Amino acid sequence: MKKYFNYIALPALALGLVACEPEFDNDIAENDDFYTSGSADFSSYVSVGNSLTAGFADGALYITGQENSYPNIMAQQFALAGGGSFSQPLVSDNLGGLTLGGMQITENRFVLATDADGNPGPARLAGTPTTEVSNIVAGPFNNVGVPGAKSFHLVAPGYGNVAGVATGQANPYFARFASTANTTVMAEALAANPTFFSLWIGNNDILGFATSGGAGVDQTGNPDATTYGPNDITDPTLFAGVYAQEVAALTSTGAKGALVNIPDVTSIPFFTTVPSQAIPLDEETAATLNASFAAYNTQVLPGLASFGVITAEEAAARQINFSAGANFITIQDEDLTDISAIVQGAPFNLDPITASLLSQLRQTTNEDLIPLTTAGVLGTVDEAYVGFLVSQGLPVEQAGLLAINGVSRPLQDQFVLTTQEQALVTAAQTEYNATIQALADANGLAYVDARTALQNVANGGVAFSGGILSSQFVTGGAFSLDGVHPSPRGYAFTANAVINAINNTYGSTIPVVDIGDYATVTISNDVN
Repeated sequence: MKKYFNYIALPALALGLVACEPEFDNDIAENDDFYTSGSADFSSYVSVGNSLTAGFADGALYITGQENSYPNIMAQQFALAGGGSFSQPLVSDNLGGLTLGGMQITENRFVLATDADGNPGPARLAGTPTTEVSNIVAGPFNNVGVPGAKSFHLVAPGYGNVAGVATGQANPYFARFASTANTTVMAEALAANPTFFSLWIGNNDILGFATSGGAGVDQTGNPDATTYGPNDITDPTLFAGVYAQEVAALTSTGAKGALVNIPDVTSIPFFTTVPSQAIPLDEETAATLNASFAAYNTQVLPGLASFGVITAEEAAARQINFSAGANFITIQDEDLTDISAIVQGAPFNLDPITASLLSQLRQTTNEDLIPLTTAGVLGTVDEAYVGFLVSQGLPVEQAGLLAINGVSRPLQDQFVLTTQEQALVTAAQTEYNATIQALADANGLAYVDARTALQNVANGGVAFSGGILSSQFVTGGAFSLDGVHPSPRGYAFTANAVINAINNTYGSTIPVVDIGDYATVTISNDVN
């Protein structure tokens, strides 16, 4: 927990804590005739999507998060211009965990807590959750956002089958409100007879790859989703096909709606909180480390370049250097040449353990992204690796010195999103967004540029009546404690972005909300 907060300025935190309560009264007029729907009909609004639509926040789905989902905020504004009721498949408590057959299968939500040393940071709220997946709630519902859903999941029969949850074949969030075992998310949305809809899907088609540090496969060119792993990037052609199918279904009865594009992963604090120079060293330690890598820098790398095994450019990129102060992290980069076999032969003749360490070694650069969860690993000792080294004959003390994560023990692939991996994410995202905008234009639907909106939040912040909304972790107000999903205030900002696009497209005059009326993070020391 402390490691998360090593990167958060304490004076700024005080501002964040003050901002936890609503600060301004909402002066929205309540005259039913004051606001108009334009050419849209909001009498039956249905929202379709993933966790962002469901109101997921702080690493869980809980009641107050759902009540502050962007569709629920929008529905309250639609009610001022002919909008009808808006029902959501609310969970049973504010803990957020799910159970299946009485066994807890998802974790409780994060809250902001302080540890025994007074360090603030995210921690899981204590308590036994009461939301049992097999207790199916009856719809139809207006909010059919399903946490974890990718584009193709919305049209997949059985995605809400309770019997498939334990084996990972079905989604527990959908299972608890699916009307039948083989229904689809889209069928549940259409059952609510939408006159107006919002569709925000595709984030998870790239996000799992990104948050796992690229520990997945870019499936571009493979349209068979049944072969995908959970962290894979969805083929843009597959995305285009299922997305078009979903838009066609939602508009088939004449409903109008809004399509929301996919933001950059670099707009969320999950990737912007931990710096690439995250290893603090004193002068003595830096000198010791430099001595241990001296032969690698001055003999191995130049030798490999002279033999044509690697280029001079790669040799330069693989140099390892430390100094007193903040240092770049050591990582294994799978896009580098694997030299482990070569350096065991002449003229290097390195032992297998050293060869394995150097195999694809380099330090991070300012362009690499370090996931928020990596903060809990940096500087810790890889005990499993210590055990391996001891089994190979090394003394325990020496093994421990060689197993410090991010320093003597390079981080593995899942702990860093490299520039090459970022490029794969961006390429797919660009194609997804082109599809979304083309379908919005072709069908006369509102196009919501969430990408630009969140870029503005990330790059300096957005002013509101009570201050500045930014993507600074914890203190910026826009994001919840998981670093990925918005806070209530962030969801209010999202709702306003969608409302503005709707007003521009349909000539309606739906009022936006005052985002200062919405909370940010929750503070509690009742944690596990």
